[in-house]
Amino acid sequence: MKHNRRQFLTRSGIIGGTALTLGLNTNLYSKNFNITKKNANMKLSFKPYTLELKHVFTIATSSRSTTPVMLTQIEYDGVIGYGEASMPPYLGESQESASAFLSKVNLSQFKDPFEIESILEYVDGIAEKNTAAKAAVDIALHDLIGKLLGKPWYKIWGFKKDTTPSTSFTIGIDTDEVVKQKVKEAEVYNILKVKLGRENDKDMINTIRSVTDKPIIVDVNQGWKEKEFALEMINWLNERNVKLIEQPMPKEQIDDMAWLTEHSPLPTFADESLQRLPDVIKAHGVYTGINIKLMKCTGLREAHKMLTLAKSLGMQIMLGCMTETSCAISAASQLAPEVEWADLDGNLLISNDPFEGTKIINGKIELTEDPGIGLSKAASY
Repeated sequence: MKHNRRQFLTRSGIIGGTALTLGLNTNLYSKNFNITKKNANMKLSFKPYTLELKHVFTIATSSRSTTPVMLTQIEYDGVIGYGEASMPPYLGESQESASAFLSKVNLSQFKDPFEIESILEYVDGIAEKNTAAKAAVDIALHDLIGKLLGKPWYKIWGFKKDTTPSTSFTIGIDTDEVVKQKVKEAEVYNILKVKLGRENDKDMINTIRSVTDKPIIVDVNQGWKEKEFALEMINWLNERNVKLIEQPMPKEQIDDMAWLTEHSPLPTFADESLQRLPDVIKAHGVYTGINIKLMKCTGLREAHKMLTLAKSLGMQIMLGCMTETSCAISAASQLAPEVEWADLDGNLLISNDPFEGTKIINGKIELTEDPGIGLSKAASY
């Protein structure tokens, strides 16, 4: 498997120094439509916000009832683009670190918001990591550009609105009673996502199967340490209408993970082992697919490049999220027509969403006609 993987990458020119360029020339739009203003400047502002979860959210390694976020906006000639950084603890970011990073961002030096590559390369180069804070700028800039063009991003990219998948609805690790309650609340969704990785994995699945036979995808969050045990679990899950396994083993166990993928009857997806564009190449031949999250890859610009590269490698793609408002979820949804799987339920897990945007109709992602990232209502600043 490794030999074939390297042969493919070498022939494709992906390794050996060849650059990957997968951008969109939005500058062409601005020139053709005379949208930019000579005397206008972009102004970035931001404020902290705390998401309140409807239920305590438990995964293999931790639990929480809130998620800190940073809401951003970029204003240009009276038009406002909205963005968001969601920062669950495991990302290593906080409202304080996001504020410190965003305070360094000077967008007034750019006279044309359509210079998206130059602007976001500058933002990415300000400091290492800070991927969620960078995503907050990226999302707001995409929202602004889409509004200036009067088009949602899925149309700018040329995607078909009616090819979006259903989104899964996440069931966190909990007691039998609470798990059954969560399944009941998820009645309108077509696919359930179940968090595994603790000692009660089979109990979790059996509890869910006692009340529904809906398809399930599972996220182990690196919880299975032995490849033989992982394969045994996957075979067991395969008999219970489970469709895929997300990050079953620790990200460091690359050889074990490649062996597991080769022997698994179900597709395996990289999550914790995948952050940004170079990681897509590393995941090829080790996992069947990848889970792209805006907060980990710095936003829509890089997510679009990751999607394009993964498709060229023949990998399956899932769009994922953190607990987020409808701002970041609507942004990620713009890519949904091009993926096989979606786990864009972060806004459905909170009780204080300040935005309205992408809807879930009969369990399926329904894109709006609203320009930019598709927000129909935004919080007041």
